[in-house]
Amino acid sequence: MSTAARQNILQAYQVVLYDRALHPDSFQLQGRRVVRHGDYELEAWILPGQHLLRFECKALCLTELLTDQEKAVPQGSVSAFLCTGERDFDQAFPKHKVNYMTTVQTETLSENLYAATYDEMLDFARQTQALSHRWADEAGKCLSLIDIQRMSKEVHAQTYHLVASAGLVLRTQTIFENK
Repeated sequence: MSTAARQNILQAYQVVLYDRALHPDSFQLQGRRVVRHGDYELEAWILPGQHLLRFECKALCLTELLTDQEKAVPQGSVSAFLCTGERDFDQAFPKHKVNYMTTVQTETLSENLYAATYDEMLDFARQTQALSHRWADEAGKCLSLIDIQRMSKEVHAQTYHLVASAGLVLRTQTIFENK
């Protein structure tokens, strides 16, 4: 794949934050996991090269969507940003005493390094029993996974999306904090 084509794929990825739930019929859902603890609930959806995290705490509902779809993104977001390079973003919801924080990192790897990273991440998914989905594109094996750690006042979700056609590894670490 040409450098320009790789860059186009990378530039299509964005994180979109909503202050409501999104309907599952709008997505190619491949798996889901629900984690409940105290006052909060996190529901994770995995899709090919994408994910959705829905966090509920009392009256607040937040949804993080990571997608490479530009036109099919539901309207009415709180915030949105592209995933190129490395980004940090946080949003406070003081009325509900909740903070949302995310870090996004993207890398494009050579074919050999991508293959080694794919194997390493597949092992990681097995060891941690992470929510994962494997598929293939025209260049080879692809993988998406979500690893969730819950704590008393916050929940962490680490996601990884490996897309062979671009040699892309996209990692997010999201924290929903209930103060």
